Order: sequence, then structure tokens, then C-alpha cells
Amino acid sequence: MKAIYLEAINKPFELIEKEKPTAGPNEAIVQVKAAALNHRDVWIQYGRYFTKEYPAILGSDCAGIVTEVGEGVDKSWLGQEVVVDPSSDWGDNPRAQGGNFKVLGMPEDGAFAEYVKVRAANLHKKPAHLSFEEAAALPLAGVTAYRALFTKCGLQPGERVLVTGAGGGVALFAVQFAVAAGAEVYVTSGSEQKITAAVGLGAKGGVNYKTEGWGKELKALAGGFDVIIDSAAGEGFAQLVKLAKPGARIGMYGGGTGMIQNVNPAEIFWKQLSIFGSTMGTNDDFAAMMKLVEEKKIRPIVDKVFPLEETEQAMRYMEAGKQFGKIVVKVG
Repeated sequence: MKAIYLEAINKPFELIEKEKPTAGPNEAIVQVKAAALNHRDVWIQYGRYFTKEYPAILGSDCAGIVTEVGEGVDKSWLGQEVVVDPSSDWGDNPRAQGGNFKVLGMPEDGAFAEYVKVRAANLHKKPAHLSFEEAAALPLAGVTAYRALFTKCGLQPGERVLVTGAGGGVALFAVQFAVAAGAEVYVTSGSEQKITAAVGLGAKGGVNYKTEGWGKELKALAGGFDVIIDSAAGEGFAQLVKLAKPGARIGMYGGGTGMIQNVNPAEIFWKQLSIFGSTMGTNDDFAAMMKLVEEKKIRPIVDKVFPLEETEQAMRYMEAGKQFGKIVVKVG
């Protein structure tokens, strides 16, 4: 089978021929139709991820067709169109992942290949309203947004939500999920075009965080927020604390602009704010996310589709940060 190979740190992704995997007990083989990129893949390429086991076949997110099942797996899965939950071994504590937590695509061979071996328990039927490319965009970004919004921040209908950095995969899912849940959503972005596009997805409005006084502008536009979903941290985080209503919840799933600075602790304790760290999600989070997508007929935003052999070019496109939505490689 064809697969995308990463030989070592700082090497380019290469197309190779590799032996097709076979299913063991409680496992299934999925013929990959489409796989989505995540920043995790670039971090691994540069050696900045906590797991470092090279060479590797990366790729955490995929959708495809089950072609083989192992012992102990219901044969009704054969021929089914599926989305794969890429997480396994979360552990016994639903509040945080344990030391054995793994994500598909290092150390186990991932989805940048014509076939991938997965645990059968991680198979989910592909929502009928989605293409394979749309379905492949869901897993890691979708479950990350779902957990931050609902499991951690407990979003309720009618609440006012701010999503920072609208344009990336997780942020856009947070916008779509919050709108679907009946929230009033606002965004920030460094691009006016991305703000306009987010409004097209149901957001009420937004501001450009590159403009001076963007926090005051957002305060005048929307007032305060019950829930804030952030991946930037950095100097701008102090503005988010100011924008939070009393009793608000802030969910953080990244720190793209670095260390948090100049936050007044009194604004946190006097307003009784809750700040939650969140990353990826449990298998229950994933199942709940898939149910929401199915019931609300949510369509992931796919920015661009590359052929499998252009995975290296797709990574550089993602690294440039100009996309609005997910970047996908078409496999089958």
C-alpha cells in the first residue's frame, strides 16, 4: 500500500510503499478515503511532541471503509463507512488523561496511508450527510472543541460565547457547535475575511485582535461573555479576563502566543471565574461530539484538499496559517 513516511526529525514527508496491515483480535482495518492534518503532525516533524518514535506513519484523523475485522469484532462492520476516534487508553479519570494515553499516528502507524489498523471500539458510523473529506476533518479538532465547550465549560443555550482565533479547525468547530447549541457567538481573528466567514457560520460578529484597543471594541460590541474558548494565551489573555462576566468559564486548549502576562488576580477571584485547561477528549466526549454533528447536521469546514502524495506541501500550507478550516489529504 502507499503511505506517507517520516524518517526522522526535520525530514520531509515522503510517499513510500509499505506492507498492508492485518487485523488482530478486537481490531479492524479501514481503507482510508480521506485524512486530515493537525498541528500535531508538524510538531512531530520538528521533534516538538512529547512522543518521539521515528520513523513513523503519522495522521490521526480519517474516514473510510472497513475492509477487515479481527477476532471478537462484529462482522456487520465490514463495508461500513466510518470515522475513527483516534484516542485510546485515556485512563480511569475522566477529568484528565493518564500516562498511557495515545493518539493514532505515533507511536502506532496512522492514517496517512491507504489502510490503517485501529481498535474496533474506536469505529463510528460516518454521518450520512458528510463526504469522506468532511468526516475526516472531525476527529481531533472536533473532540477538542466539544470537550472545551461542553464537558469543561458546561455551555448552556442562550449564553454568550467568545471564540478566539477563528480560522483554525478547533476554533471553527467551537463556533459551529456553540451556534448549534443555541449560544450567541462572537469571534476574534487577525483577518477581516475570517471574521466575515465566521459570521457566515452563525457568529454574531467579531473584532480583529491586531487592532489597537480590540478588547474595548469587543466590549462595546458584545458586552461580557459567559464562556470564552481560547488557544492563544499570551499577552491577550488579560483582555479575556476583563471580558469575562462574573461566574464565566474560560476554556484553554493551546498557548500559541506564549506565556500569560499582566493578569490581575483580583479580576479572577472577585468575578469568581473558572479557568479550565482542555486537550482532546475521552471516548465518551467523542461519541457525544459525533451525536451532535449527526443531530444538528453540522458540516465541517474544509479549506483545501491535497492528494496523498502532496502531504509535505499540505503541511507547509498549514504551517503558514492562512487556512479557514481543516486541511485534508484525499487517499482513496
